[in-house]
Amino acid sequence: MKIALDPTPFHHDYALLEFPALVAELGFEHIQLTPHRDFIPFFKAPKANDDLAKKFKRACDAAGITVASVLPVLRWSGPEEWQREAAVRYWKRAIALTTLLDCNVMNTEFSGRPEDQERSEACFYKSMEELLPIFQTEGIDVRIDPHPDDYCEDGLEAIRVIRGLNSPNVGMVYVACHTYHMGHPMAEIMREAGDLIRLVHVADTMDHHASHGLRYISNPPGNTVRVHQHLKIGDGDLDWDEFFATLGEIGFYDREGTVMCSSVFAEDESAHEVSRYQLKTIQDYVAAHRGGNAEDAT
Repeated sequence: MKIALDPTPFHHDYALLEFPALVAELGFEHIQLTPHRDFIPFFKAPKANDDLAKKFKRACDAAGITVASVLPVLRWSGPEEWQREAAVRYWKRAIALTTLLDCNVMNTEFSGRPEDQERSEACFYKSMEELLPIFQTEGIDVRIDPHPDDYCEDGLEAIRVIRGLNSPNVGMVYVACHTYHMGHPMAEIMREAGDLIRLVHVADTMDHHASHGLRYISNPPGNTVRVHQHLKIGDGDLDWDEFFATLGEIGFYDREGTVMCSSVFAEDESAHEVSRYQLKTIQDYVAAHRGGNAEDAT
């Protein structure tokens, strides 16, 4: 298992090519490359050329880190056909950039629209008909998160959709701070998914269902908003012993290619300290739930 840092909190203060040295300085050996205006921005065409990707790879080599995963967020589930077609084109370029980084893991979201689930799912499977052969040819392992406000938000339904693709190249992302949007208890989803869970994001969140649904108030009542946070471990309501213990139960720590990513976005003003705290806390929890030895977690 690799422990990676999501550098999103540093996007406004550091240039893309400065990320590898920063990640190493913070104690991590791996980086998850999330949407960035100079590489693969949200929903738009990738903006990096081959030269920039190679420069980023050289910066990683110089810093002694690796790219554990690349995370594009593109509208491959439409539901508008022009969006879907564009997203497939962008995905092809994103795959090419990922291979230049010597990385074979891409994680993403289902996208689409929850109020138009049937059409969105049809678009998703149509996109996958074109992209799966490329993922398989390039040896890319794709891992998908049922993100709040995607057409597929439910954790158990996400497992069904992924299984329906019938491909060993597609797995699941479990994002801890999305737990309260996934419709089922954390351990139930993890156990049902089993080895489909190949990447997890570690960040805390408050349970928006608490206080009889009044933990958060939006006006007017009944807004179809999705509220969650990406807080540091311990600042929310998640049961972290359950999280790490269940990952141990399903063999996550000992499977080749798994990635655990720190993804705290709520405290940019103290992002350096929070990143170090996350790494130490993750390592301590992993050691506690894999028999006291976290040496294989890097």
